[in-house]
Amino acid sequence: QVRLVESGGGLVQAGGSLRLSCSASGRTFSGYAMGWFRQAPGKERNFVAAISRTGGSSGYADSVAGRYTIDTDNAKNTVYLQMNSLKPEDTGVYYCAAYSLYYTHDTESYNYWGQGTQDTVTS
Repeated sequence: QVRLVESGGGLVQAGGSLRLSCSASGRTFSGYAMGWFRQAPGKERNFVAAISRTGGSSGYADSVAGRYTIDTDNAKNTVYLQMNSLKPEDTGVYYCAAYSLYYTHDTESYNYWGQGTQDTVTS
């Protein structure tokens, strides 16, 4: 009943920017928190950024704070991740996710996930 589809990933040179989009669809979508998570090669999936659908709460992993910006267009059921000043260590598969109960940064709480989009940052 809920589908999340990411787009906008690709290959970019270090210092460049990417803008990811995640579109949510479904007849009943009760997601309260929308988040972005990254799984780097050989590592676990970790929190990157999250935002509440209402109330304006947002947060970022320390590694991306000041470089990434998460925002939403609730009318379009879309969440965005603007990534600036990209570094090779930002490389990974980025997943959009949703959680219906409350705003959280906990990966394990999110129960709706997109298919992921590959972001590769070259030196």
